[in-house]
Amino acid sequence: MIENPLAKKLIEHRLILASGSPRRKKFFEDLGIEFEIRLHPVDELYPNDLKAAEIAIYLAQLKASVFKDTLKTNEILVTSDTVVWHKEQSLAKANDENEAIEMLTKLSGDWHEVISAVSFTTTEKQKTVSATTKVKFCPLTREEIRFYVSKWKPFDKAGAYGIQDWLGAIGIEAIEGSYNNVVGLPTHIVYKTLTAMVD
Repeated sequence: MIENPLAKKLIEHRLILASGSPRRKKFFEDLGIEFEIRLHPVDELYPNDLKAAEIAIYLAQLKASVFKDTLKTNEILVTSDTVVWHKEQSLAKANDENEAIEMLTKLSGDWHEVISAVSFTTTEKQKTVSATTKVKFCPLTREEIRFYVSKWKPFDKAGAYGIQDWLGAIGIEAIEGSYNNVVGLPTHIVYKTLTAMVD
């Protein structure tokens, strides 16, 4: 039987995914590699002068920093953050329906960037990578936005939408880059980076 190349290389390592996101968990399952989920709360605050990818990179590394005293020598910790960047502004997770509606109204009919950063941390080193995908929404009606927010309640998603949801199906006009990155993780980069780390 032919083995998964990365799973075979990771046999002497323990992979830790520090995320409660069901989408990221599913991506790791789809990669066919063993991992465990380990959570540690952190206040996702960043300096005001950071922009775009700088924000995602800072937060991915911040999420890793709280594990520094508990990592073991054979463990690889994976932390990540996703930012929706539109007109020099970061659109984070919405706190309520009104904020979600406001965000989606801004994105309607326009391009934005979805930027994910992923940090791979061991007891000896840390490597952080990022990916950017450009996404364009077609013009959305107020009724469509309100229906989506009311039914799907996308409050756990940057930019207040999931491309895999109804709004993505009816509203995404164009995409340049990785689709998986918009869902929540640039899996192609994760795979390549992990492979390089254990080679």
